[in-house]
Amino acid sequence: MLAASQGGGKLVTASEPVTPTTSPVAGSSPTLPPADELLALLDGRRLSPAQRRIAHYLLENLTEVAFLSSMELAERVGVSQPSVTRFAATLGFSGYPELRAALRPIALRVPEAGLHGERLTGNELHAALESDQANLEALHKYAADPDRLARLGGDLAASEPLSVLGLRMSGPVASYFAYGAARIHPSVRVIDTPGSPAHEALLQASAAGGTWLVAFVLPRYAAESVVVLRTARELGIRTAVVTDVPLVPFKHLADVLLPVGVGSRSVFDSHAAPMAFAALLLQALADAAPERTQERLEAYEALADARGFYVSK
Repeated sequence: MLAASQGGGKLVTASEPVTPTTSPVAGSSPTLPPADELLALLDGRRLSPAQRRIAHYLLENLTEVAFLSSMELAERVGVSQPSVTRFAATLGFSGYPELRAALRPIALRVPEAGLHGERLTGNELHAALESDQANLEALHKYAADPDRLARLGGDLAASEPLSVLGLRMSGPVASYFAYGAARIHPSVRVIDTPGSPAHEALLQASAAGGTWLVAFVLPRYAAESVVVLRTARELGIRTAVVTDVPLVPFKHLADVLLPVGVGSRSVFDSHAAPMAFAALLLQALADAAPERTQERLEAYEALADARGFYVSK
């Protein structure tokens, strides 16, 4: 769970550190139900989409996986054998044989009816939703100190143009924020292409008087995003970085770090909480310049009505 804290004038939250799960080899707990022990092994791990496919197959077919070779498991899941090896390493094992040895005692304790008498797929769906719910509840920490978010909204409102960065999987959340911001801010520039176009966009924004960049850098962190943040720092553009945890390797490039939990229980991350936070940030941006917001929204609605942007009832 996230908890609000002061951090050198930055809008930062502190998070309870994710404690690496002790591998069953080092200390399995036979008192735990097999399902809970297996989920604990996977919990808190940042897995790639291919690794999550392996994890889901493991959860559904534990008693089989515990006796498969790495090549056999790769064939069943539809991934490469090196992906299976990397999956074992990500869980803290020296290799797949050690992971398999750790899984066998758990598999032997699984009753014939299955884990908890039902397929683990259902449990994983519940776990994914519960993870999102916890991340959304953690956003109340920001709402509990609205003045700090309001100050950030004021800074963003005063930046003309206002740049918004979102690459790879972070793109949809950045696009949502930029779409809303463009309705209430006179100049919003989206940076969604890595490489030289991103750096040129920042240079042009700086020359035009832009002072802030809102960057969505969600896992897996795009290396190109970190390079863009570095360019922003060199150009004197301040950065408000929305990411998943406080301790990210690019923290030193953020003037304001905004950690928002990301759901990692599914094959692909869930951005339910980052999307909700983007809406809170839009609200702060709107409230910072209420007259301008009202004027621009009314102008947009008039245009939408005149041109039939939306289907009427």
